[in-house]
Amino acid sequence: MTTTAIIGLGNMGKGIAKRLAGKTDLILASRNADATHAFAATLPAGPEVLDVDAAIQRADIVVLALPFEAALEIAKNPALSGKIVIDITNPVKPDFSGLTIGHTTSAAEELQALAASAKVVKAYNTVFASVFDLSAAETAKVPVFLAGNDEAAVNAVEQLVIASGFAVEKTGALDAARLIEPVAMLNIRFAYGLGKGTAIAPAWQAL
Repeated sequence: MTTTAIIGLGNMGKGIAKRLAGKTDLILASRNADATHAFAATLPAGPEVLDVDAAIQRADIVVLALPFEAALEIAKNPALSGKIVIDITNPVKPDFSGLTIGHTTSAAEELQALAASAKVVKAYNTVFASVFDLSAAETAKVPVFLAGNDEAAVNAVEQLVIASGFAVEKTGALDAARLIEPVAMLNIRFAYGLGKGTAIAPAWQAL
């Protein structure tokens, strides 16, 4: 079974962990070990709790469930070499008014530049954390857009996304993240700026 480490247990990290517990050999890591152990105890199949470095060393797939700036720091870790790295980040401004980078690069490409020997795949960044609390039947047609330069890595992430109860839309090489990340910003505008709420993501239908 593939070993998947989730680094960071904010709302997104917890949501992904809930969907993947028991479906992959799961490792959890965050800055707060006590809180991580407490959360792990609520999940089926008893995910292992390790520190960040040990989790990365053990994993085949590393999910960076962190804010963009924190993910940039983790991307410098040499232990990521050869690993599949799932980037769920969006480089949003502090006031959520827009993206800090885009069009000529993307968060995913910046992470890949730092983790040059890793295989970065963009995923999950257009789905609000609250959507993970819905049933798998309710999210079966909600697309998770994937982008990556390594076909085998993208295919591995595809299987993980399907196991987590979502549909998959492959968008091509990692530079497609320049298009996917603005889609996330559009969702944020719908949800907060236009008052449609975070359940807006299920309105997207698989193509």
